[in-house]
Amino acid sequence: MKQNWPFLLLSVFVLALLVSLGNWQVARQAEKAAYIAAIEARLAADPVAPPRTPDATTDQFLSVTVTGAFTGPEIRVLVSTRDYGAGYRIIQAFEAEGRRLLVDRGYIRSAAKDAPRPVGAATIQGNLHWPQERDSYTPENDLAGNTWYARDVPALAQALGTEEVLVIARSETPNTRQILPLPLDTSTIPNRHLEYIITWYGLAAVWVLMTAYFLKRRSAKAKQ
Repeated sequence: MKQNWPFLLLSVFVLALLVSLGNWQVARQAEKAAYIAAIEARLAADPVAPPRTPDATTDQFLSVTVTGAFTGPEIRVLVSTRDYGAGYRIIQAFEAEGRRLLVDRGYIRSAAKDAPRPVGAATIQGNLHWPQERDSYTPENDLAGNTWYARDVPALAQALGTEEVLVIARSETPNTRQILPLPLDTSTIPNRHLEYIITWYGLAAVWVLMTAYFLKRRSAKAKQ
């Protein structure tokens, strides 16, 4: 029996490690679920006027409504959707109560990129957002061809002469059938912690079975 102590100590250590990793994933799953629920509540809240000096952290996903008019040129941001395929997001300046904001009006198909779109007076309901879409692999924007590859709010604001405030439209009144709104939701926020929970606890169970089998085999050999 004494010769089994080193192996038993190792087995207990490994088992404790696997269980602790599983417990950590349980806690992370609860935290992620609470985080997603908080975002969903904020997205669906009654809309308010955009703050005069919005903050990219505290005002992220804030539900807002603005009445004003679209003005000036549009910027097309390349996007691919699950249901409609490749196309563009239409970003345009929106003048409201002496302010110039950015509005992501939604999706158009690639074939419609050069078609005229309605501008002028409108009421927008949507959510504030500061996307983090640009990384070292993102191509540089094709400014000449008006094809952008990321919604870089500071760059968009500079190009269209607006505040660094982006409203992702949920609805546009009057409604234009030429542009399909792509409102914010939580579908892109990963929550795979259940898979990790099953993995770590499953490995712990397998480790227990392997340890028991090893000890049984060693005991049987000792009796021979």
